Amino acid sequence: MPRVPEPPESALPAKVVPTVGKIGDLAAEAGISRVHVLAWRDLADVEAGGSEIHASTVASLWAQAGIEVTMRTSHAQGSPPRATRDGYQVIRKAGRYLVFPRAALAEATGRHGRRDALVEIWNGVPFLSPVWARGPRVTWLHHVHTEMWPLVLPPTLARIGQFVESRVAPPFYRRTPVVTLSESSKALLLERLGFRPENVHVVPPGISPVFSTGGRRTAEPSVLAVGRLMPPKAFDELIEAMARVRETVPATLTIIGEGYARDALENQISRLGAEQWCALLGRVDDDALVQHYQAAWVVAASSKSEGWGMTLTEAAAVGTPAVATRIPGHADAVIHGVTGMLVDSSSELVEALANVLSNRDLRERMGVEARRRALEFTWERTAHDTMAVLAASARRSRHG
Repeated sequence: MPRVPEPPESALPAKVVPTVGKIGDLAAEAGISRVHVLAWRDLADVEAGGSEIHASTVASLWAQAGIEVTMRTSHAQGSPPRATRDGYQVIRKAGRYLVFPRAALAEATGRHGRRDALVEIWNGVPFLSPVWARGPRVTWLHHVHTEMWPLVLPPTLARIGQFVESRVAPPFYRRTPVVTLSESSKALLLERLGFRPENVHVVPPGISPVFSTGGRRTAEPSVLAVGRLMPPKAFDELIEAMARVRETVPATLTIIGEGYARDALENQISRLGAEQWCALLGRVDDDALVQHYQAAWVVAASSKSEGWGMTLTEAAAVGTPAVATRIPGHADAVIHGVTGMLVDSSSELVEALANVLSNRDLRERMGVEARRRALEFTWERTAHDTMAVLAASARRSRHG
C-alpha cells in the first residue's frame, strides 16, 4: 500500500502568513465593527454543505478579528433558535422558505440590532437586500442555479425559480458588489444575470489545515466521492460510470455524505448488484474524512452545478487527484491534465476514471501537483479578501 506522495520542499510555494490581524485592520479603517449575515441554511442543518462551511468559516475568522458577527438563517432541526458558534452569533428562525421574508423584515426593522454592514448569501432564492437595506452591503453568490432548479423542484416551480433568478432579481443587484468563488462562475454571472464585470469579485474558498498528506492508499483501486446526496450532485451517474469502469479496473466506490436522495441511490446500488463495491457511508467526522481522502486513489465529482468544488481541493491538499465534470467551479478547482481530469460526458467520465486508476505514474504526478496548488488556498486569505470587498463598499457609502 503506497504512501501518499509528498511534493519536494523546493516545489512548494511559500506558506501564506495568516491575515486575521489584517482583517481587523481592514474593518476598523472602514468603520465596520458589526456585520449581519443572511443565509438560507445554518451549518447545523442536516443538509448543510459547502456554502454553509464557507459562511461559517469566514464568520468565525471575522469574529476572531474582533468583529461582532450575527448570522440569521432558517430553523435547523434539533438546534436552538439562538446560539454562539466559534465567536459569532447564530439566529435560526422560520422554515426553508419563510426565512426569506421574515429575515428581511427583521433586518429592515432593526430587530437584529445595529449593524455597520450586511452580507447577503444568495443561494438560489435572494433576500433582495438592495430593495430594503441601507448602508454597506455585499452579496455572496457562489454560482448560477439554472441547471439545479429542474432537479430539485417540480417543473412549474422550477421554471418560476429560474425566472426569478435570471430575470426578476438581477436588475436589483446591478450596483451591488458581488463575491463569487471562481472565474468560471463569474463568467456565468456576467453572461446569464447581466452583472457588470467590475462589480463581481472572485475570492476562492480556503482549505482547512486538517487536510494534509499522510496515511496509506488502499491496496486495491478506489474512488471517493463526497457531498450532499441530492440530484444536482449526480451520484447516480457516478455509480453507473463506476459499473462500467469495473469492466476493466476492479475499483471500489465510497460515497460520503447524507441527503434526501439516499433511498434512490440505495435502490440503484441494489439493482446493479453493487453492494460489494459501492458503499454509502453517510456523514463522517473530519478525522475520518481526511483518512478517506488519503486512502483513495482518486476523488470523483459528477455534479451538474458548483461554485467551486471544495471536495476536490480538500482531496488535492492530501495529494489525491480528481476526475470531475467540466462545469463552472470545477474548471477552476481542477487544472485539467495537471491536478486531475475534467470530462464533458458520461463516456469521458468512465474513460478518465479508468485511465487514472490504471496509471500509477499519472496518478502520482497529478497528486503532487494537486498538493502543491492546494497550498495556495487558505481560509485566512478568503476571509481577508471578502472583508476587503465589504470594506470598499463601506468606504464608498461613507463618501456618498
